Amino acid sequence: MRILKNIFKKSRSQEDGIFFTAITKIIGFEPKNLAFYKAAFTHRSASGTDANGNAVNYERLEFLGDAMLSAIIAAHLYEKAPSGDEGYLTKMRSKIVSREHLNTLGKDLKLKDFVQSKVALNQFGDNIHGNIFEAVVGAIYLDLGYSYCEKFIQSRVIKPYVDISKLEGKITSYKSLVIEWCQKEKKTFFYDVFEDNGINGERLYGVKLSIDNKVVAKARASSKKKAEEKASQRAYFALQEKMTKKT
Repeated sequence: MRILKNIFKKSRSQEDGIFFTAITKIIGFEPKNLAFYKAAFTHRSASGTDANGNAVNYERLEFLGDAMLSAIIAAHLYEKAPSGDEGYLTKMRSKIVSREHLNTLGKDLKLKDFVQSKVALNQFGDNIHGNIFEAVVGAIYLDLGYSYCEKFIQSRVIKPYVDISKLEGKITSYKSLVIEWCQKEKKTFFYDVFEDNGINGERLYGVKLSIDNKVVAKARASSKKKAEEKASQRAYFALQEKMTKKT
């Protein structure tokens, strides 16, 4: 539902009315200053400027929202996991605010539909969803303060998605898991990354993951990072019995 598709072609009062309704539905309560939320959906390609000549887009709000989200999630975990040490709490918070999870949250709220950009939306990667989600959190904080920011995160993040017992078993990085295991078991490992162009000429990267000089997994993807993660996942499933064995 693209409520804002041609919003800037409409009258100011009509535009604000439609935008107000859309934002209220997204955040769950009425905003006060729509300017913060308009900035939260503005890509740098469509930046305007404020009275001091500063660019107005979602990037600074994204930074602020990231900090607020991290703080509120940290407070929640501190309360709900009283026996967890610093390392445990940090790992759990990382799982909740992972880029993958934030992208899912942004997709669920269909935030990309409201982005104002001079770049075609189909050219953006998945991270646009999470970036806008964080920007919205930042906008809520500036508009209504910490308590409403916490209210939004509780209703949109914690209640529907945060189950501590399930998160404990969730793997967010197979590469980190493989590296940690290799270091613990004193095994050597090496990621051999090379360009591996596809049939249609698309730029791909291939990876061979070796452990103790033996290739245990291969993969290819559109980026080095993705290829390494995919190879690590395959290695994990191939060596799962050894990697999860209690010592």
